[in-house]
Amino acid sequence: MQSALKPYRVMAYIVGVMLLLLCVAMVVKYVFDNGALVAVVGPIHGFLYMVYLLAALNLGLKARWPVGYLLLVLIAGTIPFLSFVVEKNATVRVQRDIEAAASTA
Repeated sequence: MQSALKPYRVMAYIVGVMLLLLCVAMVVKYVFDNGALVAVVGPIHGFLYMVYLLAALNLGLKARWPVGYLLLVLIAGTIPFLSFVVEKNATVRVQRDIEAAASTA
């Protein structure tokens, strides 16, 4: 699980920041009628979100998360600021599981 946690955490932060940039780009597009930033940031966020999905799915399968929690983690990259909150929660959850496994071994 530990090996899958770091890529997930990195991607959660990157996708979260890119989503915030995309929100700014959307404001620029609709307030200032300039869609150039959306044309750049949108596809980058889309690609990075796919990488985030793979990292989160990898961690979720290794950690044996319930389907509902895994879906929440997967969707977190589409709601501004949620990826940061869910990443923190998932990290605590995985570290707790690792400590529990180490104490029983």
